[in-house]
Amino acid sequence: MGLDHAATKPHEALAAHLEAKMRDVNALIRDRMASRHAPRIPQVTAHLVEAGGKRLRPMLTLAAADLCGYDGTFDVHLAATVEFIHTATLLHDDVVDESAQRRGRPTANLLFDNKSSVLTGDYLFARAFQLMVETGSLRVLDILANASATIAEGEVLQLTAARNLKTDEAIYLQVVRGKTAALFSAATEVGGVIAGADQAQIGALFSYGDALGIAFQIVDDLLDYQGDTKATGKNVGDDFRERKLTLPVIKAVAAATESERAFWARTIEKGDQRDGDLEEALHLLDKHGALDATRQDALSWSAKARAQMAALPDHPVRDMLDDLADYVVARVT
Repeated sequence: MGLDHAATKPHEALAAHLEAKMRDVNALIRDRMASRHAPRIPQVTAHLVEAGGKRLRPMLTLAAADLCGYDGTFDVHLAATVEFIHTATLLHDDVVDESAQRRGRPTANLLFDNKSSVLTGDYLFARAFQLMVETGSLRVLDILANASATIAEGEVLQLTAARNLKTDEAIYLQVVRGKTAALFSAATEVGGVIAGADQAQIGALFSYGDALGIAFQIVDDLLDYQGDTKATGKNVGDDFRERKLTLPVIKAVAAATESERAFWARTIEKGDQRDGDLEEALHLLDKHGALDATRQDALSWSAKARAQMAALPDHPVRDMLDDLADYVVARVT
């Protein structure tokens, strides 16, 4: 999901505040993605790492550490770790999804090949673990190792859940917590841990990242059916065409008549899509108020994220994180 449409951009304020640290993170990323023996590795990695992403996840780690008064250097290691884990999952996702484009550019698997993408993703996971070990914190290692396992688990769950009409909102939430929110919550939590924050603050940072990640993904799913193609970089209905059972469709299926359920079974489960089916899907989403209900869910998760700020120190970064939680849902309000 992009974050580029509004006049005020909290992620840019955060980036400006963390500019010096982010330079160190980027330098560490470039250093650690090098390989003396396999030049294909930095070629594949650089294509994605240098593609101009927002670096939102590593910024969350730096922001959490700064908010809790950290003045060391291991927040940089952890921010780079988070970005490596994220990049590794993107490389693997593009192979699994047979994607041809990411961030407006051809995917690494298209430019190189699937084998290079998978193996480079594995290399980045290994590099991530080397970086987190260097912090000397077993608790940090535990958090990020658990997050890595949860991400993989969420992706595997999605393989079976995405085209099964029995998938309900609880399973959807489990998938989202895996594929998106787990890394957001780990990113914020380890920032508090490395800063030596108390347990209440670390818990608030975890819950903030969790709720932010869920809101982030719900908005992404909602915009697939009602977004501006120029702003999102996606065509309306891409998820429908790819037979992804996202939250708006889950809500519509739950309210469906027998004939409507048969429509969803044909188009999503069986993949038998015909001219006019997207329009019919949009009609059914509108008929059952599925898009409005999805929007309310996104707003609710954003509010949960913002509520966590009360447990955190009074600090300019706290205000930026509060604004960020509001901002990720701004395009659907």
